[in-house]
Amino acid sequence: MSDATTYPLMSDVTTHGIRVGANAFFLPDESTPEDNEFVFGYRIVILNESDRTVTLLSRHWDLIDAEGELRVVDGEGVVGQKPRLGPGEAFKYHSFAVLPTPWGTMDGHYHFRAEDNQEKLQVAIGRFYLTQEAAQQTATNNSTKAGQD
Repeated sequence: MSDATTYPLMSDVTTHGIRVGANAFFLPDESTPEDNEFVFGYRIVILNESDRTVTLLSRHWDLIDAEGELRVVDGEGVVGQKPRLGPGEAFKYHSFAVLPTPWGTMDGHYHFRAEDNQEKLQVAIGRFYLTQEAAQQTATNNSTKAGQD
């Protein structure tokens, strides 16, 4: 994992007209590497690009650490909420994940319900990496760009 360009720093996937963007960042002040505890924050943006009003009901995450161990997380809503999104509306939130290794991946899906006919929709969350290197690469790119302005 030495070249940050070999893995996605973020994901951006649209399913059923619902677009989900995700990116992660390392939280060094929250992590204790000597205890094999690496904490990563992540940002999610959900944008309803469809012509239907939808409500997020639940989430499913697959977290895979650097050793290949899978941890599944299922739950209602996100960050204690079940956002209702009309056409063109967005919902943003931050959360975190803890891994026993210095990098891993996350992907999964949300379950939404369409208001017009009560259809349940499974909406993909594309795979993105939880890694210290991604945070370092992003910081390096930002400081390089800032220095060029």
